[in-house]
Amino acid sequence: MQAGNVKYVLSAFLAVSLLLTSCGEPEEEPVKIVTEAQDFSKIYGNSSIKFPKLISEAETEVSGWSVFQDFQREINSLNGATLAELRVSTERLKQHTDSLGEKIPEVLATQPISSRLLVVNSRVNLLDQEINKSRIDSLSIEEKLEELTTATINFYLQINEKLQKDRIDEEREEDEKKELEKQKRFLDSVYQAELKDQEN
Repeated sequence: MQAGNVKYVLSAFLAVSLLLTSCGEPEEEPVKIVTEAQDFSKIYGNSSIKFPKLISEAETEVSGWSVFQDFQREINSLNGATLAELRVSTERLKQHTDSLGEKIPEVLATQPISSRLLVVNSRVNLLDQEINKSRIDSLSIEEKLEELTTATINFYLQINEKLQKDRIDEEREEDEKKELEKQKRFLDSVYQAELKDQEN
């Protein structure tokens, strides 16, 4: 066999081998991106949850804190809402909690109240991130909503606690003032009695 023929046979053999091996390999399937269908009719949270009622002193303080009423309205609408409603409400809540932090009334501007509000703000943002993911995880949304609810309850309780303490302090001061006045009247009466004795 001549050298040219050998090269030709080898080339043909290689071509046929490559053709046979490539035919035997399965074709690669295109990459599929699966996104869970978003169920906009599903209700999230527990609609029977009631937030603590603010005591009268607290109501008085927050009445001039206009953004607080906006915050209350939105937070009350979260439990028992659909995904679409949650998205609208949390978007508003992000703005409200930011504003709450900037305009805390002087009486309520304490470290414990500011800390509770910071936690509420953080929970709002975490819920917002969760409900806007491309892949919806209902269990995680429920968890984030429950955490935000708990944080809000703690925030309300802290406001009540602060103003209850203020009321107790005021009552104590008033009692002390009355006691001092009573003692002063007693001493005055003793002094007047001693004066009369001296005159007699």
